[in-house]
Amino acid sequence: MSAPATIAEPPRTLGARPAYRVTGPRVLRSEWAKLWSLRSTWITLALGLLFLVAFGLIAASRYRSGYDSGRLDGDFAHATAVSLSLFGTNFAQLALGVLGVLVTAGEYSTGMIRSTMAAVPRRLPVLWSKAGVFGLVALVVGTVGAFVAFLIGGGIVSGTPAAMDLSHAGVVRSLLGAGLYLGLVGVIGAALGALLRSVAGGISVLVAALMLVPGLMSLLPSSWQDDVNRYLPSNAGQSMFALTHDSTALSPGAGLLVFLGWTALALAGAAYRLRRSDV
Repeated sequence: MSAPATIAEPPRTLGARPAYRVTGPRVLRSEWAKLWSLRSTWITLALGLLFLVAFGLIAASRYRSGYDSGRLDGDFAHATAVSLSLFGTNFAQLALGVLGVLVTAGEYSTGMIRSTMAAVPRRLPVLWSKAGVFGLVALVVGTVGAFVAFLIGGGIVSGTPAAMDLSHAGVVRSLLGAGLYLGLVGVIGAALGALLRSVAGGISVLVAALMLVPGLMSLLPSSWQDDVNRYLPSNAGQSMFALTHDSTALSPGAGLLVFLGWTALALAGAAYRLRRSDV
């Protein structure tokens, strides 16, 4: 008796795997995930917020103490609630700028940049995404810190000549300007990290540009100082959130344009090196 005939089953074919496309939103999501996966991000952002709020409240408390005792320091003679609450901006800019350097230079120090560039061969979208993501985070942290410091510090100096509220002319503009300044400092930090590819080098250049160079301007002839000082990154940035301006300082709009120019210069240098280098 012959064996029953068997019908051969047709071979199974697996569906073709969809091609992976590198798009701007995907690169942004990748950089967003990488930013928040680092413990240093949480710690440094918390320090930046702490510096901005704590030093603002310390300045407001010192003003109140001097006013109540009748021994107000000369440095506080023309202080306002805005200038007192934003006293910590110089300290917060260091924390946020350093973190910006770490966002980009940190990948070069660990070698992870090779994996990133292998996934995004065009390279420049990585730089724009890193700078954009961290700049937005620094902007939010700086703006929130500025408003918190002002709302609490304003209560401390209430009933004094420095007292102000959000309805006073220029107050909201100053607080938003401080947040924007800190956001752009974060972008500059990220650009310096990508340009120098060294955490130590990026931090050194950042500190020099924001803090050391303005002090060295006193070595210039006095007739040059005012013309040069106003265009330095830190002085132009401070014009963005200063409530009042004298003849030696830029207007808020001009300060913003100059600081945007410095930011664009740092990004252009980082983009040039990224395109010209192997990694």
